[in-house]
This record gives sequence, structure tokens and C-alpha cells, in this order.
Amino acid sequence: MLAVLKRIVRKDLVRVFSLTAMSTMVRMIAGFVSVKIISGLIGPSGIALVGQLTNFSSIVLTVSTGGINSGVTKYISENPGSRTHTSQILSTAFCIAALMSLLAGAVIITGSGFFSRIILHDPRYSSVITIFGFTIIFYAFNALLLSAINGYKEFNKYVVVNIISSLVGLMFSASLAYFYGVYGALLSAITFESVVFLITLYIAVRSPWFRSWKFRSNFSFPALRKLSNFSLMAVVSAATVPVAQIIIRNTIIREASLNDAGLWDGMNKISTMYLLIITTSLGIYYLPRLSELKNPLALRREILSTYKIILPPLLLLSIGLYFFRDLIIVTLFNPAFHEMNRLFAFQLTGDFLKICSWILSFQMLAKSMTKLYVVTEIAGCILYVTLATVSIRFLGNVGATIGYAACYLVYFISLLIIFRKLIFYRYAAKQRTSAERIP
Repeated sequence: MLAVLKRIVRKDLVRVFSLTAMSTMVRMIAGFVSVKIISGLIGPSGIALVGQLTNFSSIVLTVSTGGINSGVTKYISENPGSRTHTSQILSTAFCIAALMSLLAGAVIITGSGFFSRIILHDPRYSSVITIFGFTIIFYAFNALLLSAINGYKEFNKYVVVNIISSLVGLMFSASLAYFYGVYGALLSAITFESVVFLITLYIAVRSPWFRSWKFRSNFSFPALRKLSNFSLMAVVSAATVPVAQIIIRNTIIREASLNDAGLWDGMNKISTMYLLIITTSLGIYYLPRLSELKNPLALRREILSTYKIILPPLLLLSIGLYFFRDLIIVTLFNPAFHEMNRLFAFQLTGDFLKICSWILSFQMLAKSMTKLYVVTEIAGCILYVTLATVSIRFLGNVGATIGYAACYLVYFISLLIIFRKLIFYRYAAKQRTSAERIP
């Protein structure tokens, strides 16, 4: 048993967990405080509007970067020592982000009134959309630099940026919501990342790769073709989960009330916060690691090892959250959110299945499985919306969590079938790779 624990502790994934622990704790605490303050100031209905804008902005922000961030991380992590290769990737990515963010910003500014009515159900918030359009380019550059830092595995710098981002987000959300109510909360949701760009740039310029980056002479059409695969995957991802949540939220508003939609959004915020330690650490470690591995047996070992490290504590945490759900609601929100306690069971089940699926599905990004990724994402979105919409009509906002859990159960089973040879056929993998060197 002791030997097993020692092997686990030596794992790179555990090292990354340890390295990002402080960052994750800061982000979680900042998230808790932010939710507590904002929910008290604007209530469940205000939380629902912030959720609408957040989903909308995530779609636009993905478009503004060209959807290439995962590609930047992958191709840099594959050849971090090749200055020519990485310079071409970065230069091409920079041009894509600049062009796409300017186009996206122009569309957002021009159609601010339309988007305000469609997304926020109120034309008074058109100025928020306009400000978003002007600041979107800074978000795009911030995301690009973070992807490069991740690709070079500069985990310390990545952690520092995450900590600063969390603190800036807390200050923005708390102060703007306090002084300007719902309008301020909406404004903070779409501007704080742009401010963080200045911090990220300050940190990035001190890296050797940034100083050796020859932007003007290294735009590459081959690099553009490589990154375009990730553009398609990222755009599909951006057009599925956020769009699905917008549709489901509107269904709850229509079938139940704006207040019930706010309770569902509050439940989603709890999920985001407690899963943060897993999503952050795996996001920093997992994509570069899977991109490095070429051997099927080594890839299988990495995936199974990740399951062994992640799932037991996640299961215990989920059980604890369920039994202490009333205390959590009182601590994070206020009495107006008490009815949220009936959402926990299926939401936590869905969260667990989501992480199980996520560990497997990340291969599709790491190995550029574009067609498979697009098909599974679109099918999953359609299934989620269908199951949730039907359930909401009979069970209200609880139906949304039932659809969420059922969707990820089907998705996880589908991934097990798709990757069955890699996961289950151990000896076949050994035979195929016996002549290769395992990294």
C-alpha cells in the first residue's frame, strides 16, 4: 500500500495538483465570496441574467480567438525546443486572434441592441454588449498568451496569472454589483478578463520564448492548416454547451419562472467552483501530456492512472456536498435560494459522469480527432437539450439536472465504446507496441 502511494505521489499529475493548489484555493474562495455578494445584491433573477450573458460571451470569445487555444498548447508542447516551429505557431495564432476578435467586436457593437433583447430580454443593457465588443480583443490576446505559457509548461507563471485573475474578478464583480446592481454584475462578467491581459503580458514578456518570438517573419500557412482543425473543434464546443444552457434556461423561464432559472444557475455555479481543482489541474497538465504520448500502451496507462487519482476523491466530495447541501446554500447564497437543495442529487451525479467522460474525451483534442469530436459534441448537445426540455415540462428546474445527468451517462458509455480497444484490450496494445519504446 505504501509503495502504491509513493508511486502516485511521484506522478506528474499529482505534482501539478500540488502546484496549482494555492491558485485553485484562491479561485474557489474568490468564487464563493463573489457568489455570496452578487446573489445577495441581485437575487436569483439577476443570477439568471448573468448566466445568460456568460453563456453568450463564451461563444463570442471562442470565435474571437479563432478557437485555436488548444491547438497552440498542443503544438508547442510537442516541440517546445524548436524555435522556428513554435514561432510559426505563435505568429499565426496571433494573426488569427487579431483578425477574428476585430470582426467579432464589430458584429457585437453593431448588433448590441439586438443581442441585448435576445440574450438579456431587455434593450437597456445594450451598452454592456457594446463595451464587450470594444474589449474583446484584449481577451483574445490574453487567452493566446495563456495557451503558450501552458504549452511551454511554465506552470508557476500559469498559476500566478490564475490567482491574479481570480482576485481581479472578485473585485470587479463585488464593486460593480454593489454600485450598479444587475448592470454592474453584467459589466463585470465580460470585462475583467480583458484587464487581466495586462498582467499576463507583463509575465509573458519575461519568458525566453517570448523574447525569441519573431512575429513578422514567421506567419505560416502550414501552421494555419494545423490550427484550423482546432478552430472547428473549439467553435463546435462553443456552439454546443453555452447554446444548450441558453435554450434550457429560457425553457425554465417559460415553463416555470425567472427565479427558478436563477436557482438552476446557482447550482451550476456550485458545480463550477467545486470542480475547479480538477478542471484547472487537468487543463494545465493533461492536454500537453496526452499530446506528447505516441505509444498506445503509454496513453492507456496515463488515462487509467488519471482515473485512479481523480475519481475516488471526487466521489467522496460529491457525497459530502449532497449531505451538507443546506449548509452550503445558506453559506454561499441566502434564504431565497433554499429550494436549490432539490437540484443537488442529479447535478452532482452529472458532474461525476462529466469528469469521467472528460478524461476520455480529451484524447480527441490531443490527437486532433476533429470529425469524432464534432459528431460527439453535437450529438451530446442535442441529447442534453432534448432530455432537459422534456423533463422541465413535467418537473420544472429539477428536470434540467435530470437531463444533465442522463446526457453524461450516455456520453460516457459512448466514449467507452469508442475507445474500448485502447482502454480494455491491454494485451493487444502490448503486442502492437512491443517493438516501440514507451515514453
